[in-house]
Amino acid sequence: MTSPRALWRDPDFARLWAAQAVSSFGARITREGLPILAVTTLAAAPASLGVLAAIASGAALVVGLSAGGFVDRRSRKPVLVGADLARALVLISIPIAAALGRLTMLQVFLVGGLVACCSVVFDMASHAYLPGVVGPDRLVEGNSRLAATESLAEIGGPALAGLLFQILSAPFALAVNAGTYLASAGFLSLIRKPEPPPEHEPPGHWTVEVTQGLRLAWAEPRVRALLLMGLVQGLFGGVFSALYILFAIKTLNLPTTVLGLAIACGGVGALLGAGLGPWLARRAGAGPAIILSITGASLSAMAIGLAPVDRAGATVVLIVTQIGGDAFGVSANLLMISLRQALLPQAVLGRVSGAFQASAGGLGIVGALGGGWLGGAIGPRAAILGAAAGFLLIPLIAILSPIRKVGEISGGSASTE
Repeated sequence: MTSPRALWRDPDFARLWAAQAVSSFGARITREGLPILAVTTLAAAPASLGVLAAIASGAALVVGLSAGGFVDRRSRKPVLVGADLARALVLISIPIAAALGRLTMLQVFLVGGLVACCSVVFDMASHAYLPGVVGPDRLVEGNSRLAATESLAEIGGPALAGLLFQILSAPFALAVNAGTYLASAGFLSLIRKPEPPPEHEPPGHWTVEVTQGLRLAWAEPRVRALLLMGLVQGLFGGVFSALYILFAIKTLNLPTTVLGLAIACGGVGALLGAGLGPWLARRAGAGPAIILSITGASLSAMAIGLAPVDRAGATVVLIVTQIGGDAFGVSANLLMISLRQALLPQAVLGRVSGAFQASAGGLGIVGALGGGWLGGAIGPRAAILGAAAGFLLIPLIAILSPIRKVGEISGGSASTE
């Protein structure tokens, strides 16, 4: 096996990593910044913030299903650069409009939706591009390093957004945000390794384009299991995310400062998970490592639902479960992505990635709406415990599938134990 350190000596991977790093921080600034802008500059009502979140989710769902063929029929590097430049161009319109006194919520809605669309295209193309940059033998290490960068962005991105919006006025802080995407495009343009030529297949009917990624995923038994696991995660994760803040503040009576600390600790856990996944895979095999990691993440969710109501006990439970849950979650996620990349031809990875994102995201919307209803009907704690029980279906799917037999992910394939 290639030494992990060799990956850092690969200049093309270093450029890809740098592009992903600044892009990840930019994505967090956008995520936090647009709602801050809407509240502080345009005095947006809660309903408007809900519309902004729904537009971003809806745009991501539609693009995830429809843009996979677009990504797979083109060289991925130009798509990545184009997505970065488009995000920068869209975001820079906000400080320009603000300087002219023409900024409106309608423009914020449009910017939020367009940036979400470009971000999904970027993620799909990046997923398909990585195997060609690092080679099939270094997929786990490559995904591990990119996951670590995502974790650092999750820790520092919101804080950086808050600092920028404090130093600069809200619209002009987004100009710095646009600069992160320009920097990402610059790093990507420096990558020299040639890509495998894309397949020059003609576009099909739109119904075929939308369903092709799902059909490709369903045809491979191990990828099919990964898809089913993602669907369950999306559904019950939607329930969990809809009620977590309410549960912590209203049921556990925690102040927002403690809640913020716990969430930040989750970023630390995610950083640990970037190293945990490869370590478990080397010692137990990739399939068992996925099962162990998913089980740990599911049990962490169950522990959150069982947290005591006294402040000290609840604080300890939330911090420990955020660290452990995010560590196991990132560990499982990077191994599952690596397995998907190893099992499928690079020419179809964009479509399959879009199918995974869109299907899980669509069920996430259903779960969030259902979670809001359940929280009112049976209470946040009972609803969260129900979602945590649902999470336990994920390792069960893996155990009952060929995933449990996967050993090493290497050489463009996954060996069977």
